[in-house]
Amino acid sequence: MEDKYLVEMDNISKSFSGIKALDNMKFYLKGGEIHALIGENGAGKSTLMKILSGAYINDSGTIKIDGQIRKISSPRASMKLGVSVIYQEFMLAPHLTVAENIFIDRLSEKGAFVNWKKLRRDAKKLLEKLGFEDIDPSSLVIDLPVAYQQVVEICKSLSRNAKILVLDEPSAVLTFSEIEKLFKLLRKLKAQGIAIVYISHRLDELFELCDMITVMKDGCFVGKYNVNEIDKKDLIEKMVGRELKTLFPKRNAKVGETILEVKNLNAGRMVQNVSFNVRKGEVVGFSGLVGAGRTETMRAIYGADKREGGCIIYNGKEVEFKSPYDAVKNKIGLLPEDRKQQGVLVEMPIQENVTLTSLKKITTGGVINHKKDAGFAADLLAKLDTKYGKIDDPVDSLSGGNQQKVALAKWLAVGCDLIILDEPTRGVDVGAKTEIYKAVNDLAESGVAIIMISSEMEEIIHMSDRVYVMRQGRITGELLMSDLNEVNIMKLCVEE
Repeated sequence: MEDKYLVEMDNISKSFSGIKALDNMKFYLKGGEIHALIGENGAGKSTLMKILSGAYINDSGTIKIDGQIRKISSPRASMKLGVSVIYQEFMLAPHLTVAENIFIDRLSEKGAFVNWKKLRRDAKKLLEKLGFEDIDPSSLVIDLPVAYQQVVEICKSLSRNAKILVLDEPSAVLTFSEIEKLFKLLRKLKAQGIAIVYISHRLDELFELCDMITVMKDGCFVGKYNVNEIDKKDLIEKMVGRELKTLFPKRNAKVGETILEVKNLNAGRMVQNVSFNVRKGEVVGFSGLVGAGRTETMRAIYGADKREGGCIIYNGKEVEFKSPYDAVKNKIGLLPEDRKQQGVLVEMPIQENVTLTSLKKITTGGVINHKKDAGFAADLLAKLDTKYGKIDDPVDSLSGGNQQKVALAKWLAVGCDLIILDEPTRGVDVGAKTEIYKAVNDLAESGVAIIMISSEMEEIIHMSDRVYVMRQGRITGELLMSDLNEVNIMKLCVEE
């Protein structure tokens, strides 16, 4: 029957320590449908999908799969029902091969012996089906770029013959061409009757790929919409619960003198003869495909990686930062691409993360004044409209967007002259993005120089005063604001 749902989740509620994460939430999914699930960070999307996957058990409500009420008590039970979830945080064994990861729970068919040749052959077939035949099944996952690790994760899920596939921010680490391959695959799976839940903050992707969109806010159901019956502006307003006049707030910064000049920088294969400059009060964007060398360039400048040649002039003097500590002493901040591994200490309290870079401001005689520490951190977090429970809660208790705000607040505490932002809004919802953009504008207006690496075209175009484009470790061009558009950027990204 046309209206028959493969998944029906009715009146789903879930609380943690008395706080409601889901409140009578409902979600309906048909076979052969790509259905977007969206909402701000903390809206409850992941909690709802973790209930479907058996990682959490709902406090109340019913789940039907194929019309039958199911009590999903564990991830194994969920997988038996044909549900496969690919989380934003990879579930891979980095020191095992690609083939071993894909078939991790069924390495051998009989007995204790593994048919390694067959294992690699089967993995290769699956990778070719995905369109990633250039991934060697014998490679260790730890040696793969992040984008290819994501592909292995997807391949692992598809190998289990899932009929319900949940993808959480699957395109966040993929290049444009890889996203096209992913979309092609998902459309193929849709044609085979597989139901797909697609969670993404990239709204343009939803309108290109999805059939239906369900919006959540504060753990509750807001609405379910056909993609042809709603536009991007209305969707954003339903997500955040208020009217957004613009995603990108206006900036009135006065651009000053050059604060950083990089000449002929070399650092391994990914940084080749790179030259650029940044001025006070200016937001300079860096665009390029994944693997273009943007992150590696900034790490070499910051002292995180060794540079092999070139000249760095900062505040009118030639410098050589031998470590990030040297850069921090010179009031340069770096918000790294990998937030959880490098940007914050997830198990430490929020306040300690914020003030870690500015201990002198909250210590007396070498002893931390905890009251002063908490107050200082709270003031900085308030500037970014950060949502949290208690100031001494661990950072991993926060949503992704609020974790990113904690990471940014750390550099507000220092009073930096230059801040490097590497993918500052990756995995962050629309409302939090706008707040981060406002923080960036405020910093620029106060005279701080900003370098922003971003893979989102709209973001790089609307937030930058100038943009440098990189390809294969080299800068292929510089675009002024008057020339900033997707066509010009992509030409520099891909053309020799």
